[in-house]
Amino acid sequence: MTAGLASEQQWHARWEAALEALELDVAAAEELLRVAHLPDVAEVAKVAAWHPPAGLGPLPAPLLTRARTLLDRQLEVAGLVAHAAVASRRQAVAARALRARPAAVPVYLDAEG
Repeated sequence: MTAGLASEQQWHARWEAALEALELDVAAAEELLRVAHLPDVAEVAKVAAWHPPAGLGPLPAPLLTRARTLLDRQLEVAGLVAHAAVASRRQAVAARALRARPAAVPVYLDAEG
């Protein structure tokens, strides 16, 4: 095997590993949305600490379709997360409004009783 071919295979393998890691992250986000689970602090910290892999170079042409499909999934999940955040804020506002109501005042008075 020539050094150039081995280098190209390593480059391709590094890109495949990077895409696989992103696919796993998207799948985890989809699962969290599916079960309406709030991630714990460790999960949020792990995602917040993510950095793109360094030194990958340009995307190999055979992986272009996979990368575009992954991007589409990421954008869809981002939209679902935004929608879930809006719904969550609305529910929080509604819950606060219910807690803030004064005690019920009787509407009718029993004058005979």
